[in-house]
Amino acid sequence: MRIRFIFILSLLSAWASAQEKDATAVVSDSVVELDTTEVAIPDNRFQNTNAIANFYKKLSELESSKNRKVNIVQIGDSHIQADLFSHRTRLDLQAKFGNGGRGFAFPHRLAGTNGSSDYKFSSNAKWSGWRNINSVNPDYPVGLSGIALITSASDFAIEFDAKVSDNEFNLIRVITPQNRPLFDIATAKKRIEMESQVPKKITHKIKNGEVLGSIADKYNLSISALKKANGLKSDRICAGKTLKIPTNEKQTRKIYRSEFVPLQMQENEVSHFYRSQTPLDEIYLIPAQGAFDVALNGIVLENNLPGVIYHSIGVNGAKFSDFNKYPSFFSELKALNPDLIILSLGTNESFDKMSGDAYVSQMDQFIASVRKENPEAEILVLTPPPSLFRRRYPNTFAADYAQRILDGADKKNYAAWDLYSQLGGLYGVGRNAKKGIIGGDRVHYTHEGYAKMGTLLSEAILKAYQDFKAAGK
Repeated sequence: MRIRFIFILSLLSAWASAQEKDATAVVSDSVVELDTTEVAIPDNRFQNTNAIANFYKKLSELESSKNRKVNIVQIGDSHIQADLFSHRTRLDLQAKFGNGGRGFAFPHRLAGTNGSSDYKFSSNAKWSGWRNINSVNPDYPVGLSGIALITSASDFAIEFDAKVSDNEFNLIRVITPQNRPLFDIATAKKRIEMESQVPKKITHKIKNGEVLGSIADKYNLSISALKKANGLKSDRICAGKTLKIPTNEKQTRKIYRSEFVPLQMQENEVSHFYRSQTPLDEIYLIPAQGAFDVALNGIVLENNLPGVIYHSIGVNGAKFSDFNKYPSFFSELKALNPDLIILSLGTNESFDKMSGDAYVSQMDQFIASVRKENPEAEILVLTPPPSLFRRRYPNTFAADYAQRILDGADKKNYAAWDLYSQLGGLYGVGRNAKKGIIGGDRVHYTHEGYAKMGTLLSEAILKAYQDFKAAGK
């Protein structure tokens, strides 16, 4: 069922005027009582499932033969960067089809922003980040992560900790700008011990009654040498103080340092990678010999098991137009070998009051770029969820985008999912607030809300999969 609300008819003229003025003026105060209106939630199914039939064929092959992986990539804004929405769907699908690996990971914390909580990156060096929502900066090569990460340090190390057993991996791919060989991989540090001869240090604590002459005689020194070693201007000394005693004697000093032992990496056209026979839960990225202008666009983690790999790529505040600024994003998508690409953008465009035509134009450009670089990948477009302007007025821009996404699915050959209606549409925000699944700003959803979205998505994916199998395709 598409988004069809009687109430929206009264908003159309106001929506048109909102293109030129603040969207808070599009409705009257009575709109805050929308949760008194009965809401019919449509059946949780995709539109134009035929557009992703090959994806379901691959899922069926995985389930029957258990000898392959299926790659899903979800791309979005803040709810995907934090891996709140996508994490739930990942767990659901991997419970059904098996865990093929954690997939794409990025050190968001090193870039000064938030990320997933189920793995950890740390480093001994300072890194700088640049998001794709900023103006284009040639000093920051934004790629697959949507966030550039660079350092000027020459002796850095990045430690990756899988944290949980589900994230253990046998294969790690390193994604860099133009696939440059910037990193080596190490699984352990070696402690190196070195010895050197240094001047022996001797000190003397002054006792009551001692004078410089007696102390100098004790160590077979001249008074002038003793004074010079301690920076004394006169012969006066105080009991309880300490004097340095100059000497030509040497002593052995041991120096310890840690050194990473790099592993042999391989290369293909999209990444540099290392494969381990045994599962790993920790690894280090260190500078490759001769590397300069070091930048990291992300890593990809796989294990040796068949199953689903569910990659998530998000940037806080991002819109389709932000990803469209960087052709390298689309070319580097090939490193994920995507079978299905899920698009979860639109909320930020709506708060920019972008017209429906402009939104669809940017979405179409994004899809065209994906298909040019990844012709085998199929596409599922999610409508944005409902929200309010200024915690009070329905976001009719999101409603318009949602209807346009659904209307374009058959013609443009993508599958569509009506998340907007699944969460109650224009009438849903008040109810969602009472359920605790949308935040106080009535824009961002709570952890429980994003988990609900993830569950609804996996439910819709599995329903369509059952339909696919029932049809005997």
